[in-house]
Amino acid sequence: MLTRLFIKNYALIEHLDIPFDQGLNIITGETGAGKSIIMGALGLILGNRVDGMQFFDSTKKCVIEGQFNIAAYCLIDFFNENDLEYENATIIRREITVDGKSRAFVNDSPVTLSILRLLGEQLFDIHSQHATLQLNTEKFQLMVIDSVAKNDTLLSNFRKSHATFKKSKTTLEQLKSQISLENAEMDFNQFQFNELFEAALSVDEQELLEAEISQLENAEEIKRGLFDASLLLEDDERSVHVLLKNAVNRLQSIDRYLTSVVPLSERLNSALIEVKDISAEIAELEQTVTTDENRLQYVNDRLSVIYGLQKKHRVDTVFELLEIHDRLDQKLQLVTSQEERIEKLERELSECYNQLIADGQVLHDARAAVLDAICSHVHGVLAQVGMSNAQLQIDLAALPVDKYKVNGGDEVHFLFSANKGQSMQPIHRVASGGELSRVMLALKSLVAKSSALPSIIFDEIDTGISGEVALKVGEIMERLADSMQVMAITHLPQIASKGNAHFKVYKQDEGEKTKSNISLLGKSERVLEIAQMLSGANPGESALKHARDLIRN
Repeated sequence: MLTRLFIKNYALIEHLDIPFDQGLNIITGETGAGKSIIMGALGLILGNRVDGMQFFDSTKKCVIEGQFNIAAYCLIDFFNENDLEYENATIIRREITVDGKSRAFVNDSPVTLSILRLLGEQLFDIHSQHATLQLNTEKFQLMVIDSVAKNDTLLSNFRKSHATFKKSKTTLEQLKSQISLENAEMDFNQFQFNELFEAALSVDEQELLEAEISQLENAEEIKRGLFDASLLLEDDERSVHVLLKNAVNRLQSIDRYLTSVVPLSERLNSALIEVKDISAEIAELEQTVTTDENRLQYVNDRLSVIYGLQKKHRVDTVFELLEIHDRLDQKLQLVTSQEERIEKLERELSECYNQLIADGQVLHDARAAVLDAICSHVHGVLAQVGMSNAQLQIDLAALPVDKYKVNGGDEVHFLFSANKGQSMQPIHRVASGGELSRVMLALKSLVAKSSALPSIIFDEIDTGISGEVALKVGEIMERLADSMQVMAITHLPQIASKGNAHFKVYKQDEGEKTKSNISLLGKSERVLEIAQMLSGANPGESALKHARDLIRN
């Protein structure tokens, strides 16, 4: 709850330091006195954006600070998640400089507005005249039902199932779309793969075939060259073999006279043996060289296939063709594996679908179980505030799965009738402003019991009511304040008389400036304020007595 609010240099406020009670706090004052300014300042420390900022002194910064007792609100996890220092007495501060720059702090740690707003939502529920527009929103109507049914866990389970289902469905649709595109290329990829597969290429094949075709195309010249070489080495009368043999014989004939000839004779004899071996190998090689037209045709055809594939795929080597073959193979296998993945995802999606339906049904049943209790509570409260013939009907219908939303698989409508014989209609169509305020008060009083809101602010929701009805509204607020902090900005003395603490907002002129101030009223001051609300600026004794009676009662 808010224990103290400090405002400095904001609009018509120079300096205010307001201590609040833990129960019902009443704020009164004439129209334009500055009540909305105080609410605007409070909104800034709850995360509202600066809009049309005005300074009491344009040369100084604006500072707004709120001290909150949050010991009972289970916010330690929130502070830890956002790397904030937790204190039972937490201080939130907002500073706006003269150039419009804003900074926010929680226990002196700087925070973003989004974090400040999230924290503010857990500290306050502000209900104004305009908040009655919430009544017709599905979000608010489901919040009322879920709060009463205590559906936090069920709603969390449903949201997880809903998110999982949507993610699984999106993944499946994306994969199917991807496969559809790949299938459009699959036939062409399969054709190219088959063409390369049937070619049965090997890495060194092109070089070997190109060398072989050179030999086949020049076989006669090669054979003739080998034959001539063999003839020159051994088979002719003047062949190398004959000449070497004669030379060896001549050297051997004189080696007994000149011993240094012996090594030369031996070396020449070794050369003779080598020439003979070479001649034999040439003769053998010459026999292997043939003119094979069939082989020549095969090699030409094979190279034609290779060259054709290289031109088609715009590459220069067989190695690159083999790489393309492997990539095509991977693509084709990927299509096959993705089809298997689709089957797996379809099974997972079916499981998610069934879980979502189950969680949706459990949530629907829990909601349906409290509808009568909600309507009964609202009827009871409305009867107390002068609307004994008013009826609230809640229609809750289960939606098909494709219509499920993050807050459940239900469609809800709050139907209302203020008078006997009046047909049930959507509440915003048939209820007046005053009736809407009283319905909202009935719903908020019910939600507050279930949701343990830290603090609730009623900002002039008493429009359109007076007399005994106003007194009953004040009593409802008073009962609310037994379990939570309540702040009520009001113009009605019946409501003002119910507060544990009564604050008056007023304007005063000082020199060339008008200032807004607020003061906590003592007993006699409070009687006077309520008497003035009853009869005007100069109340008589009867008005003062009436004021005392209201406070006493």
